[in-house]
Amino acid sequence: MMRSVLSTAIRSAKTASCMPKTQLRSLSSTAMRAHGQSLLTLSEDEEMMRDVVSRFAREVVQPKVSEMDETEKMDPQVIRSLFDAGLMGIETPADLGGSEASFLSAILVIEELAKVDPSVSVLCDVHNTLVNTVFRTYGSQEIQQKYLPQLSADKLGCFCLSEAASGSDAFALQTRAVEDGDYYVLNGSKMWITNSAEADVFLVFATVDPSLGYRGITCFVVEREMGIKIAKKEKKLGIRASSTCQLSLDDVRVPRSNILGEVGKGYKIAIEILNEGRIGIAAQMLGLAQGAFDNALPYLFERKQFGSRIGDFQGMQHQYAQIAVDIEAARLLTYNAARLKEEGKPFVKQAAMAKLYASQVAERASSRAVEWMGGLGFTRELPLEKFYRDCKIGAIYEGTSNIQLQTIAKILTKEYQ
Repeated sequence: MMRSVLSTAIRSAKTASCMPKTQLRSLSSTAMRAHGQSLLTLSEDEEMMRDVVSRFAREVVQPKVSEMDETEKMDPQVIRSLFDAGLMGIETPADLGGSEASFLSAILVIEELAKVDPSVSVLCDVHNTLVNTVFRTYGSQEIQQKYLPQLSADKLGCFCLSEAASGSDAFALQTRAVEDGDYYVLNGSKMWITNSAEADVFLVFATVDPSLGYRGITCFVVEREMGIKIAKKEKKLGIRASSTCQLSLDDVRVPRSNILGEVGKGYKIAIEILNEGRIGIAAQMLGLAQGAFDNALPYLFERKQFGSRIGDFQGMQHQYAQIAVDIEAARLLTYNAARLKEEGKPFVKQAAMAKLYASQVAERASSRAVEWMGGLGFTRELPLEKFYRDCKIGAIYEGTSNIQLQTIAKILTKEYQ
């Protein structure tokens, strides 16, 4: 019932006008820019998406958060519901089964889900901002028509770049792809792969010739049935319901037609897509911070000590006011990076800033929220300790905080020298 309501609401938002959808979105975007409206001004479609996903997170995800965290397993029905609600093909064209919404809509979805469960949020994030975007941007028409409808309907995707010897130095990867007639045979292993336990479609980066360095790296579309195996599922501090696994590729035969983009261009795909992905992680950390804040603040005006509500003590007021400022600043950085990306303007520096700062704010906000709740905040009866555990990953994946600082510094050096 709920899934039907959500799907209907999203479809209604996109068919409310007799004007073609592409023209409507273009006019909406142009109007916003022309009138110089704030970064927080959303189109009707974006507002609808945000509101529908907020309701979805509360009614579909929230009842299962604790159990999923305890069992360290994503509930299959939650994944099914994400597909049914149209949230797994947010930017994918409608004729390929997607919602054909804006990039900022995807960011809003990630943010709203993270307010309730960052694990579900990152599952949706990686599938949309990394996997789907790679197919839409670099896939041939044949590959897009084959895989994007599946990725919008019921097939989860994952992005397989990292290895034991290639983390921040991503292009030191050692997975090999050897040409064999109309196939490539892949051998190697991958680590830290989000969504991999549940995924059916794997974007695997491998080198066709180690002597070529990064110019040998190629992206392959690998289906689970081709023989890719889960070697180990990691047990983690936070985002426990989100699967993070080691993968083994032993003589996995992949058709030449499953090369995504061109041979030797995988490095370009990885660099460009991870820049977009960082905005998604910023949105996840932003939502986490807001979720922790929203869960803790009401308690400050219910709990009394020394005859006064603890939220009325000046020392406490200064703390939650500062966190509110931090969250608002993180939101503006994140939305600005998203809008720049949508407008086709340079956004790499802004994406790095948003990801860096939002991850810092998530740590501060979740830590403060636990403290504000006192002993209750330290228990597992409330979601605050989970937000606190979940936040740490924001400074690590899709580029560590030091990598973000390095990226920002490189761009500033070019701008000023």
